[in-house]
Amino acid sequence: MSDIGGLAEIPVDKDERPLPLPAASVRNALVDGPILRTLLWLAWPNVIALSAGTCVVIAETSYIGRLGVESLAAMALVFPVVILTMTMSGGAMGGGVASAIARSLGAGDTERASALATHALLIGICFGLTFMLGMLIFGRLLLEVLGGRGNVLAQAVAYSQIFFGGAVLPWLMNSMAGILRGTGNMKLPSAMILSSAICQIILGGTLGLGLGPIPQFGMRGVAAGSLIAYLISISVMGWYLFSGRARVVPKIRGLRIRAPMFFDILKVGAVSCLSPLQGVLTISIFTHLLAGFGTAILAGYGIGARLEFMLTSVAFSVGIASVPMIGMAIGAERIARARRIAWTAGLVSFISVGAIASVIAVFPDLWVTIFTHDESVRAASRQYLTTAAPCYAFIGLAMSMYFSSQGAAKVVGPVLAQSARLLFIGCGGWYLSAHGATPANFFTLAAASMVVLGVLSCSSVILTRWDPKRQTAAPIRPALPRVGAAKEAGA
Repeated sequence: MSDIGGLAEIPVDKDERPLPLPAASVRNALVDGPILRTLLWLAWPNVIALSAGTCVVIAETSYIGRLGVESLAAMALVFPVVILTMTMSGGAMGGGVASAIARSLGAGDTERASALATHALLIGICFGLTFMLGMLIFGRLLLEVLGGRGNVLAQAVAYSQIFFGGAVLPWLMNSMAGILRGTGNMKLPSAMILSSAICQIILGGTLGLGLGPIPQFGMRGVAAGSLIAYLISISVMGWYLFSGRARVVPKIRGLRIRAPMFFDILKVGAVSCLSPLQGVLTISIFTHLLAGFGTAILAGYGIGARLEFMLTSVAFSVGIASVPMIGMAIGAERIARARRIAWTAGLVSFISVGAIASVIAVFPDLWVTIFTHDESVRAASRQYLTTAAPCYAFIGLAMSMYFSSQGAAKVVGPVLAQSARLLFIGCGGWYLSAHGATPANFFTLAAASMVVLGVLSCSSVILTRWDPKRQTAAPIRPALPRVGAAKEAGA
């Protein structure tokens, strides 16, 4: 028998001339490229953009300080709620959006990814409205509970009324950024964060302090400057998404609202929101524990916490870059590659954050001198940084594991690790307070909690299965009755 029948047929035209071979499929670097190089290529725009975000915090502190001490205190009062809003909409829900879209693209389902993008925008609008109504109705009461009194409370309320009156804007902006990141586009969201940071500094300072014919609006002007900057970013990203230039175009015409789409995003994003919430609670509890030692100790800790905030942005840059890589690998059912990406990102975050923090631990005055020349505060800050800064590497590791788990849609473990840290700080702080501990003991507690968080986050990734659930196939029934059965029926 001839073997010709086993060969692939060569395509020919009507004149029996061979047709050119089809072009090879486009190689997707996120799915097939070298892991470390691709990860760093995706991460570097985020590093630049988030460094600009740190500059915004420093600049805002500078020009709000010109409004007076009460304005600084008002900003400190409302700042945790603002940070909670931004981290929930950006890192938590934004990561959930990026994960869902990346997994759909990895499976080759662009149509589903487009529908997910529209559902993500609806989620952002709904959460923004929730924050808006919550703060407009209960904001004053919350700020009073946090310790706001007199003119400080009045200025904090003035800021929150403007900022949270437009709370839909940061949620919508970060939802769009999450859609783009899910496609592997890190440059446009990073460029928008960078431009938004520049606009915030210029507009916030101008409207807050006044310039030329523009009157001084105080805290309301600072909040308005932030919202205008967000609106500019939304306009640019919205144009890019809906003009068809993005890999995924949100589907508006003929869209059907489907619960599974919401669930695919919220099973990662909603659970992830618990992590920044617990992080804020942890910082609040620890701040309350240190408040009894006086202003110098509390201020010294605050300077060290600012370094942690800055270095967290480095880990965020690497972690968020791993989300589309892992999501697409999971969608393509390449589980081993997804895990290699996770450990590579974790190692990069651990080394980069740990290297910077270790230098500051050895030479704390490089950081402390930027903020204060008060000797008692400097001494407290040196003590904290010498003790805790070497352990910041574990914070970077934990954040990387958190984002990697988002990409795999298995985020419960890292969130529970954050719960364990909160419990560790609460119980440890109670024990130390009951036994007359010194500030140095509390600083050691903070360092130990970072190690606990990093180790448990890694353990959760090791112990969690990333393989997608496979549905059991139904037994195949013959299309035609068996011959014997047909004869028996005929008899």
